[in-house]
Amino acid sequence: MRKIFASVLLVVGLVGSFGAVAADIDAGKAASAVCGGCHGADGNSVVGNFPKLAGQGAKYLVKQMNDIKSGARPVVEMTGLLDGLSAQDINNMAAYFASQAMTGGQAKKDLVAKGEELYRAGNPATNVAACTACHGPTGAGIELAVFPALAGQQADYVAKQLKSFRSGERSNDGDARIMRSVSARLSDKEIEALASYISGLH
Repeated sequence: MRKIFASVLLVVGLVGSFGAVAADIDAGKAASAVCGGCHGADGNSVVGNFPKLAGQGAKYLVKQMNDIKSGARPVVEMTGLLDGLSAQDINNMAAYFASQAMTGGQAKKDLVAKGEELYRAGNPATNVAACTACHGPTGAGIELAVFPALAGQQADYVAKQLKSFRSGERSNDGDARIMRSVSARLSDKEIEALASYISGLH
């Protein structure tokens, strides 16, 4: 837990040192029209494999889009879609999606207790930290530290990302490797419970 807290402080300090480019929400809405096919016009996807972008922190969205564009985060479905976008375009799109409200999901009743336990207390037996440490008790994330909002996110998407972090397929969680370290200690059943709980958290 101390290592995670120290990592949070480090990330907050680093992020705070970067300058921000002013964003235009209306321009972002226009530029993001092509995104609607997978993520929904307002950023609320209806397909489990595609993440909801609505209500997500703008800084987090900018980081992910830049990582996908540079290849630091390979996403086959996004191949080439961001190549022609400028830094201003990306900032505008992030601001637009951040300004939208994320719709809630529904957790499976039989997984709620296990999912909540893991989310709020982690698993001391396997040294899994509580998700609340970085994503907050309500799943709102920590915008300044660029930790994403989770509440209401698609369960299928959350499960896929946890497994991708666990396998090392996804590695753009920074030098602190927070998500890779946590996911490495999660079983498939724990991932299923967590993803379901997160989807219904709102």
